[in-house]
Amino acid sequence: MHDCVVKLLKNHDEESLECLCRLLSTIGKDLDFEKAKPRMDQYFNQMDKIIKERKTSSRIRFMLQDVLDLRKNNWVPRRADQGPKTIDQIHKEAEMEEQREQIKVQQQLLSKKDGGGRMGGGMGGRGPHAQGGGRTSQPQDEGWNTVPISKNRPIDATRFSKITKVEVAPIGGVDTSPAQYLRAFQSFSPTCKCPFCPVDSNRPATSTLNRFSALQQSGSLLSSADSDRRAPPHRSSSSRERDRVDRDRFDRFDRNEGRQGRDDRGSQTRLTKRSFSRESQDRGSRGRDSRDANEPVRRVASMTDSRDRGSRDRVKGENAPTPPPPKPAMTEEEVEKKAKAIIEEYLHINDSKEALQCVTELNSASQLFVFVRCGVESTLERSTLAREHMGRLLHNLVKDGILATQQYYRGLEETLEAAEDIAIDIPHIWLYLAELITPMLHEGGIPMGQLFREISKPLVPLGKAAVLLVKILKLLCKGMTPKKVGAMWVGAGLNWNDFLPEDQDMNKFVTEQEVEFTLGEETESAEVGKKVLSGAELSKELDQLLEDDASNQRITDWVEANLDEAQVASNQFIRALMTCVCQSAIVCVNTYKVNAQQINKRAALLQKHLCDEQKELQALFALQALMVHMEQPANLLRMFFDALYDEDVIKEEAFYKWESSKDPAEQTGKGVALKSVTAFFTWLREAEDESDKE
Repeated sequence: MHDCVVKLLKNHDEESLECLCRLLSTIGKDLDFEKAKPRMDQYFNQMDKIIKERKTSSRIRFMLQDVLDLRKNNWVPRRADQGPKTIDQIHKEAEMEEQREQIKVQQQLLSKKDGGGRMGGGMGGRGPHAQGGGRTSQPQDEGWNTVPISKNRPIDATRFSKITKVEVAPIGGVDTSPAQYLRAFQSFSPTCKCPFCPVDSNRPATSTLNRFSALQQSGSLLSSADSDRRAPPHRSSSSRERDRVDRDRFDRFDRNEGRQGRDDRGSQTRLTKRSFSRESQDRGSRGRDSRDANEPVRRVASMTDSRDRGSRDRVKGENAPTPPPPKPAMTEEEVEKKAKAIIEEYLHINDSKEALQCVTELNSASQLFVFVRCGVESTLERSTLAREHMGRLLHNLVKDGILATQQYYRGLEETLEAAEDIAIDIPHIWLYLAELITPMLHEGGIPMGQLFREISKPLVPLGKAAVLLVKILKLLCKGMTPKKVGAMWVGAGLNWNDFLPEDQDMNKFVTEQEVEFTLGEETESAEVGKKVLSGAELSKELDQLLEDDASNQRITDWVEANLDEAQVASNQFIRALMTCVCQSAIVCVNTYKVNAQQINKRAALLQKHLCDEQKELQALFALQALMVHMEQPANLLRMFFDALYDEDVIKEEAFYKWESSKDPAEQTGKGVALKSVTAFFTWLREAEDESDKE
């Protein structure tokens, strides 16, 4: 996907940019993880640059800006992507629309009616208009009677004194059973015929259609029953509020008690509202004494609560959930499935650290042979670069102790046993296997003697062990001199007779395969093969070695094996080496910085090749060209100068010579570079003056 994004960004035509916008809108969230954030930043910086250049149409610029805004909003779109509606949603919307239309029609009808009163207008205009603006008093279907009133009806204030309040049931004798509620409901609904309502012969029957006429009868009964009672005394708002809270609490208590004691409802004494009010007043007057008397009770309650909490804590501790059982080990099929995914991702982005972490998270050290087998099988018919990358990944796994050597051998065993049959379909099978195995001989891998003996076990009966070893040794000679490879062979105590069939002559085989260096003999053919590499080829090889985090000794071995003395001493090699080392030390988070540890690690390598002032000057020119290529990042050249001076890679004389150089071929970007390191040279001169004074 990254390759697709890069190709679309390079093509500045509108069709490619539109495809880019749609691609990033779809998969941008998956690509924008922490490891790939620097690369994504480059993409979006380029998109922002295209917007600011205004060389494309407004439509494309707005699409690019939408993608930029989408990333700033953590890939959350402003509008949710609404898919097609379901049939249920369509039906619900149709019902809601129909309801809205009905409400609108009712509102229009109400607005056309003349308001003759709150009751008449509020009930949707029931009852026809009578002459003179009044309303008739005919009963409606629901049993309502429309009361004719006028807007200017006078209010008789003397009637307010006749309003009576419904008495609240006292605390002790209240009957809150369901039957009592039904009797109360029947007093308001005389036409109720449910089996739960008892028939009361003393209650007068009501034949009117107005069901609210029962309220008038119940009101008269209540007023006559309470006529001999004295009105309750006046109380303050705080007292009323306190009584209301107490009444609510006692009502809840009485409801619970009512359910438990329905049989003895008749024996309960009833308290009047007046006695409840007097009790509340007495309780208020005794408030101070009761607080003092209740203090021991509160303390006992708090002790009880704490004891209950302690017991609950003990129960919780006893019933605490047990830790989850260990995750069962993955089966071979599950490991194979995950291994293939890890390998595909690694070959795509070539991030060895991410791949190492993913293999570690498999947590299946006893089944990592499956990972080795999948890696070999999945890259056997791919490119040479893919096989080399896979070999380096397996080397890093062994180097870091993640992959055991026995697991590595077991993963190779199946492919080695079938290699002779595979050669029918893949004639170069031995070379491909050598490309996968050779990286394991690098520093930190498996010693040559142990590796060669183990991988030869399934091949010796087939007579193919020596063929594979020759391919590995020749690949190894590309990274170091044949003399050094021969020393490794002899040091490991290896002998060709152990790998050749009994009827084959060893000397003839060694001569035919041109591996005389394994016998300690230096031949002209062993030194042949060194060719002059171009600057681009040099940079490519050195970049690969630095990317693999190769040791300084391994880089030196490669230089000795592939470059002659004249090329090693050339300015081209010095510039390529300096550029590659500095590039590997650049860290990009928000701004460019220099990894001083990387400069320290490669200091010995640079000091070996920058052996005089002229080579140091060429190294500074190469660093200047790198800054021009990177568009002169702020303070980056100054940081490189500090690191190179601190590690004693470049001396003061070479810095001064670079500052005063007037070479026409090296003037590109020289002015900006000088300005960026003005403070460095000021500090350098001040330090020299102080040392002279001392």
